[in-house]
Amino acid sequence: MGTKRAALKKSFKNSDTFAKGHTGFMLYDPEKQKTVYSSNEDQYFIPASNTKLFTFYVAQKILGDSVIGLKYTERGDSLIFWGTGDPSFLHADLKSSAAYDFLKNHPKALYYANNFDQVVALGPGWSWDWYNYYFATERSSFPVFGNVIRISKDPADTAFTVSPYQFRDYITEDTTLATPSYRFSRQFQRNYYTYSIKDPSLEFEIDRPFILSDSLVVRLLEDTLQRQIQLVPFRDYYRQAPQTLKTVAADSLYKRMLQNSDNFIAEQLLILSSDKLFDSLDIDAVIKYAKKNFLADLPDEPQWADGSGLSKHNLFTPRSIIALLQKIDREYPDEKILNYLPTGGKTGTLKNSYKAETPYVHAKTGSLSNVSCLSGYLITKSGKKLYFSFMHNNYVIPVSALRSEMERILWQIHSTY
Repeated sequence: MGTKRAALKKSFKNSDTFAKGHTGFMLYDPEKQKTVYSSNEDQYFIPASNTKLFTFYVAQKILGDSVIGLKYTERGDSLIFWGTGDPSFLHADLKSSAAYDFLKNHPKALYYANNFDQVVALGPGWSWDWYNYYFATERSSFPVFGNVIRISKDPADTAFTVSPYQFRDYITEDTTLATPSYRFSRQFQRNYYTYSIKDPSLEFEIDRPFILSDSLVVRLLEDTLQRQIQLVPFRDYYRQAPQTLKTVAADSLYKRMLQNSDNFIAEQLLILSSDKLFDSLDIDAVIKYAKKNFLADLPDEPQWADGSGLSKHNLFTPRSIIALLQKIDREYPDEKILNYLPTGGKTGTLKNSYKAETPYVHAKTGSLSNVSCLSGYLITKSGKKLYFSFMHNNYVIPVSALRSEMERILWQIHSTY
C-alpha cells in the first residue's frame, strides 16, 4: 500500500468524529482510472442535496441550454396558455420578463388552461413541519413569484415591504411572539402570516412559502398583468400541438440550484424535463426515464424520489455518485461545471469553508437532520483533479465538528496528492 493511501486510511481509522456515525467515502483518480481510497463506498446513504447532482445531469441532458416556459394555442380572438413548471415567472432573483411581456401585451383575450393538478405540491417523504420555510416551497405547474412572499426591510424604513403585495393584508403583528430580532411565520395550511420585530432599525429579507391553487394563480396573474383571465379545463387543449415560448436561460437555473442549493429550482427542473419529454408534468416519470436512459450504467441503482434531496426516500452510494461525477466531467467542460458548483472560500454554500489562496474544492453540499454530504471535484497542489464523495448519516455530534473533520481530510488529500 502506498504511503499516501496508508496515511489516508489511518486518518479515517483514527477519526473519533467519523466513528460517531455512518460514513461512506470514495476518492477516484480519473487520469489513472483507479480508486485512490474508499470506505463503505457500496453502501446506500441518504444523500440530501447531493441529489441535485443527478437533477443537474438529467435536466442538462433533456433541456440543454433553453427552457420552454409557456405553452399556448390561439383560437379566434382567444389565447389559451398553460404552465410547464418554469420557475422564473416574476421570480425576484431570476429576472426573466419573457412570459410576463408576452401575456401582458398579447392582443387576444387570455385563458389559463388549468393543468394545476398534474403536480403534487410536496414531495414524497417531505416533513409536514417544513411548511413555513423557503427550502420546502411548494412545487407547481405555473409558479408565480417563486411561490413565496418576500418580506424585506431597509434599516432606514420603519415598515417592511411585501411582494407580491396581494399578501400584505394577510400579515398581522403578534406581540406575544418571543424573538431575539424578528420572526415571520405562516399558519399551517393557510396563507395567513404573523410577525414580530424587536428592533425597528433592523435590515432583513426573508421568503415564506404560500399555498398555491389554480384560483390563486389566476388572481395573481390578473392583478399583476392588469388583465382579465378566465380559467378553462386543460383537457380540452393539451392534445393539440401547442406553440411554445422560451423564457429563462437554463444555465441560470442550474447555477442557482447548485450554488445556492435551491430546492424549489431543483424540483421545477424535473417538472420542466417531464414536460419536454412527455408533454405532461410527472416527476416520477422523468426519474424512471432518466434511470433507464442515462443512469443504467451506474454501479448501484439510485433510489431516487425527488429533485432536491429533501426526501429521505433518496438513497445513493458513494461509488454511484463518483460514477455520475465522471459522466459529468466527460460530457461538460470544466469552465461550465466548476462555475456551477459551490467553490471553497468563494461561492455558494462553500463560501465560508475550504478557504485557500487557490480554491481546491468544487462540490455540492447536502444537509438534512443527521445527514451531511459533500461530493465533487478536488484540485491537488500538484494540479491533479480528483473526484470525491463524502457521505455521513446517523451522526450524533454537532455538524460543525463533522465538517471540520471533512475539511481536514480533504486538505490532507489536496496537500499530498
